Amino acid sequence: MQVDLFIPCFIDQLFPDTGFNMVKVLEKAGCTVHYNPEQTCCGQPAFNAGYWDKTEDVSKKFITDFSQTDRPIVAPSGSCVGFVRNSYGEMFDNTPYHNYCKQVKRNLYEFSEFMVNVLKVTDLGGTLSAKVTYHDACAALRECNIKSQPRQLLEAVKGVEIVEMAEAETCCGFGGTFSTKFEAISTGMADQKGNSILETGADIVVSTDYSCLMHLQAYFNKQKMPIKVMHLADLLAASIS
Repeated sequence: MQVDLFIPCFIDQLFPDTGFNMVKVLEKAGCTVHYNPEQTCCGQPAFNAGYWDKTEDVSKKFITDFSQTDRPIVAPSGSCVGFVRNSYGEMFDNTPYHNYCKQVKRNLYEFSEFMVNVLKVTDLGGTLSAKVTYHDACAALRECNIKSQPRQLLEAVKGVEIVEMAEAETCCGFGGTFSTKFEAISTGMADQKGNSILETGADIVVSTDYSCLMHLQAYFNKQKMPIKVMHLADLLAASIS
């Protein structure tokens, strides 16, 4: 199957290996991956900050970048996928972009969702010795209904022991600009999540969204906790290396 890759701008800049690892996993699953180097942001950061006019400009470019074909669009971020699915419709209703918007929304998938629900692939034949716990990112869980898919992919990796943390669905405290506007509350939420992770005895915390993982890694570093964060695509790629 031919697919288009959407790599959110901050992942592309801060965690470039994740994009390469997604390609590696998708190719292992039998896909031919296309990447448009002209792609930029979906518009979510501007929207959350209240810059709705700027959001529309960026979102129009996103639609233009990804409406040229009818291939599935796969992204390593539930928050970006959730934003396009749940906010673009209202933004572009009764505009010249309406039908293109519908096409993009129809074709867009979060990485684990695409692997399990579309490709019907859970076992890549990977092996990795690790004790992991999984954090349910808010947007992936609540906006994209992603819950079992990442766990199915992790369970299929030989050598991986999965230990569920208490309150796995509780927010980590990032929430985009929330973490800067309400730093004390955000830090308290990270502390609660960090303790839940620490209690599992896991070496690695895995999620579908690097925004959560970035927030948690900063907290772990500050508290000198010996816990590593990994995006699901990175872990799966490591298992098939």
